[in-house]
Amino acid sequence: MYTFDYQTVASTADAKSIYDAKEDPTYLAGGMTLIPTLKQRLANPTDLIDLKGIGDLVGIAEAGDGVEIKALTTHAAVAGSDLVKAKTPALAALAGEIGDPQVRNRGTIGGSVANNDPSADYPAACLGLGATIVTDRREIGADDYFTGLFETALEPGELVVAVRFPAAQATAYQKFPNPASRYAMAGVFVAKTADGVRVAVTGASQSGVFRWTAAEEALAGNFTKDAVAGLSLDGDDMISDIHGPGDYRAHLIGVLTGRAVAAAG
Repeated sequence: MYTFDYQTVASTADAKSIYDAKEDPTYLAGGMTLIPTLKQRLANPTDLIDLKGIGDLVGIAEAGDGVEIKALTTHAAVAGSDLVKAKTPALAALAGEIGDPQVRNRGTIGGSVANNDPSADYPAACLGLGATIVTDRREIGADDYFTGLFETALEPGELVVAVRFPAAQATAYQKFPNPASRYAMAGVFVAKTADGVRVAVTGASQSGVFRWTAAEEALAGNFTKDAVAGLSLDGDDMISDIHGPGDYRAHLIGVLTGRAVAAAG
């Protein structure tokens, strides 16, 4: 760790004002991605602007046929929400599998989406459901929002304020968690909607979360696990580390996709 100034705020206006006045600031939500990044000296902000005091950024509400989850809502709150369970049960289940109880009670959906950790679970739900990321400036569709490893379409100082998830006819999320960290070595979110099937993969690719279009096309005409049984992905495109090579992760994606389709069906 190293020296930085710690700022607390009570409104998004205060957060933006401080951000604009500092040399190289960054926002702090739950800290589940940011704090490890600071410990590894992969980031060096001059100021941390802690958003946890902004009450307007907490809560879950109905939005059309789906739900809108404010950015500082914790994973535990999403997992326990009766509204989320009723509208998109797979999203509640996903939130309940993130990390451990400490992480779920501290980490937030906004922080996860803003950091776009390649092993995080929420990006798969956002991309799989075609969610809308709402910021203090605009609304961004998930297909345009996630741009690479730890990269998003957010501009400097832009603040995620909510994520809006539409309802789907059938959804399921399956992941293979790292035994120690509980991060996804591979995770697959499948959603069947009126517009077709979406399959989003997290935890495995060197490019971050992505849609598996070949699986979507196969499932469009036959929404069963048999439809994806013969599909495969290139292991060279996958993360290879001490926990598993790329070919292993590519294999996991196929297995988890079949399980997710079976669970959704």
